[in-house]
Amino acid sequence: MRRVFRPNRVPFLYYSFVSSFITNRICVPTPVSLFSKGQPLKNRVPFLIKNMPTLIEKPETEVQNIELLSSVQDLHGGVTVEIKEPMDSKLFASMLGTSLSHWRQQGKRGVWIKLPIEFSNLVEPTVKEGFRYHHAESDYLMLVKWIPKTSDMLPANASHRVGIGAFVTNDKGEVLVVQERNGRFKGTNVWKLPTGTVDEGEDICTAAIREVKEETGVDTEFVEVLSFRQSHRSFFRKSDLFFVCMLRPRSFEIQKQDSEIEAAQWMRAEDYASQPFNQKNEIFKNMAEICLTKLQKDYTGFSTMPSTTSSGERIYMYFNNRDFEPSAEH
Repeated sequence: MRRVFRPNRVPFLYYSFVSSFITNRICVPTPVSLFSKGQPLKNRVPFLIKNMPTLIEKPETEVQNIELLSSVQDLHGGVTVEIKEPMDSKLFASMLGTSLSHWRQQGKRGVWIKLPIEFSNLVEPTVKEGFRYHHAESDYLMLVKWIPKTSDMLPANASHRVGIGAFVTNDKGEVLVVQERNGRFKGTNVWKLPTGTVDEGEDICTAAIREVKEETGVDTEFVEVLSFRQSHRSFFRKSDLFFVCMLRPRSFEIQKQDSEIEAAQWMRAEDYASQPFNQKNEIFKNMAEICLTKLQKDYTGFSTMPSTTSSGERIYMYFNNRDFEPSAEH
């Protein structure tokens, strides 16, 4: 549509020229030269219209450049952003918004943003962009966002905690037991197996040896997994895997852990199993009877077999060594 010039637009043009002159230092003729006496206004209009685009072009077309957040593409069509340097929250918000537009155009799916704990000022702008909490560790918070308008396919956080119970017996048919100073067994006089949780990056067999050493001071070697059970919603809504491990003692002197253990001793296996608490609680009763069966009958659990993942990491497989014999290279 062609623009039609109207005389009452002249004041607007005049102020536009002055504004452009101030902001961009563009040399503009003074009002006297534009509207000097003896020059009819209609003769000056073509000059104004002709020069107006030149005078206002720069502020209208100038675009502020905003950098994208540094990211790494994953194998599932998404990206991961790890913030490593302090950043102003407003600048981060602008960069995040621009980056999301870029990733959306590229057809990216999930976005993972890892924020170290010292950059907590960036949590609010991230949440405002539609990110949700995925998980938190002692030194960082992970937030995620699913970009496509489809069902969220991002994997959930870890769902299980892993624990161990150590069944340690000597040649006398005695089992190593403890009374806990804290927790649900505090003050109950119940003798129980040494127990604990598996640390991050720790094998089940290694955790069993460590927990026995920490709680009782007894050195042991791993024999096999006798049984395991799974329970749900037991620890911050997470499921729990508990492995009963048989260990062989390499020392016998007890030096209990004073901070967590009230008492520790070697006890006849039958006396351990027959405690009223074990007889009244089905899961503890079953666990004690499995341990007794191992001592009295031909019961075979799962031994360890060193193995290697496709990425070269050394791990353990647990297998029945009565019905399967590993090849020589193991």
